[in-house]
Amino acid sequence: MNASGKIGGWFFFAIGLSVCFGMRIDAEDLPNIIVLMSDDAGYADFGFLPNAADDFRSLTPRIDSIAKQGCYLSNAYMSGAVCSPSRAGLMTGRYQQRFGHDNNIPPGYMKGGLPLTETFLAKRLQGIGYATGLIGKWHLGYPKEYQPNQRGFDYFYGCLQGARKYFPIENVSPHRVFLENSTPTEESGYITDRIGDGACRFIEANKSNPFFLFVSFTATHGPLDVKKEHLKRLADMKPNKRKKNAGLMVSLDENVGKILDQLDALELTDRTLVVFTNDNGGQTQTGANNYPLRGRKGQLWEGGVRVPMAIQWPGHIPAGSVLDEPVISLDFFPTFFAAAGKATEAAWNLDGVNLLDYLCGETESLAERDLYWRRQGSSGAIAIRHGDWKMIHQRKEAGAQPELYDLLKDQSETVDLAAENPKVVEQLSKKVAAWEAQLGEPIWAPLRRRK
Repeated sequence: MNASGKIGGWFFFAIGLSVCFGMRIDAEDLPNIIVLMSDDAGYADFGFLPNAADDFRSLTPRIDSIAKQGCYLSNAYMSGAVCSPSRAGLMTGRYQQRFGHDNNIPPGYMKGGLPLTETFLAKRLQGIGYATGLIGKWHLGYPKEYQPNQRGFDYFYGCLQGARKYFPIENVSPHRVFLENSTPTEESGYITDRIGDGACRFIEANKSNPFFLFVSFTATHGPLDVKKEHLKRLADMKPNKRKKNAGLMVSLDENVGKILDQLDALELTDRTLVVFTNDNGGQTQTGANNYPLRGRKGQLWEGGVRVPMAIQWPGHIPAGSVLDEPVISLDFFPTFFAAAGKATEAAWNLDGVNLLDYLCGETESLAERDLYWRRQGSSGAIAIRHGDWKMIHQRKEAGAQPELYDLLKDQSETVDLAAENPKVVEQLSKKVAAWEAQLGEPIWAPLRRRK
């Protein structure tokens, strides 16, 4: 066991062999790629958002710097409204409903995970010369063959389950203990700090190699375990749940800062594409604020699927730019390949599109396309965004009919225009039916919230 979380020497040796001898790729031609993902944070809880909440506006200076040095995407979405499905879509570049991943994997489920028929982004990037690392939360399968090291990550330092306490746990379960690859580590330190420190170690270890690093923070997901010094700093904030959520955010921002500082110290900033985003809509039940959006985590209203997103790549993405076209996390896969100068293959059946020219200011718009969401299978909620139109149908509710909103004028989804636009509803319903005909039913039933 490696209690300190240091990366074993065998790992560096293996990475060195694969990069130096297994690939004929010039490392200088490949940018480093880092995805920083927060968990359950509120849409209004980041300073770079135009409608940032006043009580949180000053809490995220390091995260905000990514938008200042790069771009802010004002219509950014995840493909899922809860943790595991959103990660499944990001990791595969495919709508996760195609392979039955509508819902969260139940805790302790040992019969499977994200189907082994799907190939991860990390695996594809390994194939073009990248060292790959995942630090933090996994939540895509518990049996060994479904774990990060078997899905394309050379190095894993984190926990398999979707959430855990931030402070050390006595008698910690196998799914909540922090693993270094497959080896349990000692319970020590604050989890957000361990994630930030682990990311910095990975960057140091791979400073001479092109790398892909997914930093999957658990903050600001519950429980609301906050450092005493942050509670003291936020003593005047009310109510208490909001104050604790803010404390988790402060730790998150500090550790994003550590990672950005590490890039600066190693002179890697200019050759590193950095994405910051959140895994789904904010969880208002633990103190998040999604203003001006309707809804929260687990719902298909904008507050459940629209997320803060900022991307920097100095010398490529114009600093301080704001991009308004709808984008989705499925787009990361082809965009990262394009940044590496590589094309994706049609046989991969990706659902995302390459955003690189759009991010870099070489085109002002994206080709028209529709975005889709579904929860809990063919009888659950479904939604589509078509241009500025958003249609949502809560099919589990008795008598519910499709609702229609104009997001350009009403991003809060307050005025249902379905009755005034029956042809639009009919058109979008046909699109939804055609998309849903390509999908399977969920592998797992939705988790029931405890009373």
